[in-house]
Amino acid sequence: MNNNEHYCDEDLKKLIEKIRLYAPNADFNKVKEAYNLSEKAHVDQVRKSGEPYFIHPKAVANILADMQLDIDTICGGLLHDVVEDTKYEDKDIEEMFGKDVAILVDGVTKLGKIKYMTKEESQSENLRKMFLAMAKDMRVILIKLADRLHNMRTLEYMDPEKAIYKAQETLDIYAGIAHRLGISKIKWELEDLSLRYLDPEGYYKLVKKVKMKREQREKYIQNIVELLRDTFNDMEINCEVYGRPKHFYSIYKKMKSKNKSFDEIYDLIAIRVIVDSLKDCYGVLGTIHTLWKPMPGRFKDYIAVPKPNMYQSLHTTVIGSDGEPVEIQIRTHEMHNIAEYGVAAHWKYKEGITSTENSKIDEKLQWLRLMMEWEKDVTDPHEFLDALKDDVLNAQVYVFTPQGEVMELPNGSIPIDFAYRIHSKVGNLCTGAKVNGKMVPLDYKLQNGEIVEIQTSSNSPGPSRDWLNIVKTPNARNRIRQFFKKERREENIERGLAILEKELKRVNLNKSDVDVQNALKEVGKKFNQPDYDDFLATIGYGGIACNQVVTKVKDILLRDARKLEKVQQINLEEDVERHNITENEKLKSSKSKKKEKRHTGVQVDGLEGIYVRFAKCCSPLPGDDIVGYITRGRGVTVHRVDCENIIRDKEKYSGKMVKVSWIEDNDSRFEADIQIKANDRRGIVNEITHVISNEKIRLAGIYARKGSEIGITIDLTLEVNGIDQLNQVIRKMMNIPGVEETYRINGK
Repeated sequence: MNNNEHYCDEDLKKLIEKIRLYAPNADFNKVKEAYNLSEKAHVDQVRKSGEPYFIHPKAVANILADMQLDIDTICGGLLHDVVEDTKYEDKDIEEMFGKDVAILVDGVTKLGKIKYMTKEESQSENLRKMFLAMAKDMRVILIKLADRLHNMRTLEYMDPEKAIYKAQETLDIYAGIAHRLGISKIKWELEDLSLRYLDPEGYYKLVKKVKMKREQREKYIQNIVELLRDTFNDMEINCEVYGRPKHFYSIYKKMKSKNKSFDEIYDLIAIRVIVDSLKDCYGVLGTIHTLWKPMPGRFKDYIAVPKPNMYQSLHTTVIGSDGEPVEIQIRTHEMHNIAEYGVAAHWKYKEGITSTENSKIDEKLQWLRLMMEWEKDVTDPHEFLDALKDDVLNAQVYVFTPQGEVMELPNGSIPIDFAYRIHSKVGNLCTGAKVNGKMVPLDYKLQNGEIVEIQTSSNSPGPSRDWLNIVKTPNARNRIRQFFKKERREENIERGLAILEKELKRVNLNKSDVDVQNALKEVGKKFNQPDYDDFLATIGYGGIACNQVVTKVKDILLRDARKLEKVQQINLEEDVERHNITENEKLKSSKSKKKEKRHTGVQVDGLEGIYVRFAKCCSPLPGDDIVGYITRGRGVTVHRVDCENIIRDKEKYSGKMVKVSWIEDNDSRFEADIQIKANDRRGIVNEITHVISNEKIRLAGIYARKGSEIGITIDLTLEVNGIDQLNQVIRKMMNIPGVEETYRINGK
């Protein structure tokens, strides 16, 4: 196209000029078309701030242009929300902008049309899709990071609860991905923005303290910078020297992890020296060590041994003229570009990149290929997210093979993880391990720089099931499961059946019940295991968590019971609302209900056989003053007289109230929720459950968690015969040493 073409939109003109600086021969007309389509598609949409929605894709495109990415990536940034939020479809994008742009847009499109049970399921599936797209085209994650960065910059307009969730997700996942890809410029900003919402008080206190202390140290740092510049000028070494303020999150993290006060943190400003050649890096290092004494153990050569995210630099900490430590980083211009933008700094779609550079990038993305191997076998969204954080995004340990090859593993990895990282056959035949020439147990935690040698035997019976509990990496866990899946199918089926029967029995379900069997078949299909023996075998070797299976079975049984109940009640409930049930109908429905279910314990004045349910908002018990409310499609709902919903919405309930009363000498049981706050001491939960057992009360549910002000909070769901029995249990709970509070929860 004509590079002198005039663009009416000032923002489009600025974007084009930004791209022209690094790609003068690019197809700017394609950018213009993507820009105009995105603006048109989002024309009626607004952001939480009240601003036009189009400012978001426009900002994403500018972030990508700052990273000097190719035209298709920038078009993908402009169009990344078009398919998800507007009338346009994937095929429209492909027709107008080509297959590459369509793939990029699809890769960052959320799975918004599919409904998931939990936030974890939704988050897990979105991340799975994103990583699958990354495996095909790494530019997908670059667009996603730019998208998340702009959203974090404007997070103040989101609801506080959602803002905290987004900030935690950003810190846990997206900042970690940026780190693994070496894009420190985005990583640091994502971390600082996340901290601002996760600990606002700590963040703003830190900002204030850093500003005060930085002002005190800037003159000192500037003197060191000027001395280095003068020294290198005399040596005729061409270089840039400047002070770089440390990012707030890195200071915050150091204070937390090392338990230091702010006044004990000295390296608020690091000095960076950027030179022209590799030779100059080491020359500058030698000069610095003649000017100041280096601190022992604080020198790192990331040039000779680069980080897996391609980062290269020399790091040294010296004792400055006033006795305070000063951190200095030395690198070339190319190394600096990679340190700031990682994979994006020499992206394979840019002009001029060589096949050798391509292979180096692919080598550094080994972690992505490993993750794609195990993700397809992980069905539990919680397991997927935990594994992603542990194996991909958290701190890593670097160890060596006897041949000197560097292996990267998550912190906490053991020799078994190392063996499976080499090859699944090495892991399956592993019988022992040496670290630095000495035998170590297989659960030994590997440390940075150690040389690991795996011992194998062709007579090995294979991995132990206990290994599943001690390995750290999903790759090792998956390979062990695969071994048991293939080698011991019959054993796995028997084991799976035993585990399933035990778990079903625990929740009072019988495997031989027809409804339970049908539900199990449905659950098997949900886990892509339509064959029942395969399903049992998968449970047996640990591929599917049995408690997750039983939870889904219960959900299906409850769903089917509600459907049946709704069909049985619909005609009767319509009659209740019109108050015209005949005596014959009342008699018939009463007899029918007695056959179908036990007595509810409540009678409705003037009406018999009416379906009665208890409001979850106040969970009434015998002994509470109660009132009934006629609900279309759900019979009569019983509330406590003091229920907040009844009091607040008097007008709404007016005219639909009926008188209800408890049936005396009724043997029905009712669920009641209580909450206990107690000191966190050994055995306290056992003592609480012992009290319940002595009172001959069924415990229907328990949820204990740490983190309350006094130690531990425990929620209990009990089946009681009324308020008197519940109050008696509460009194006995208060007699347990360490229990500070016990009270009834109105409902869930």
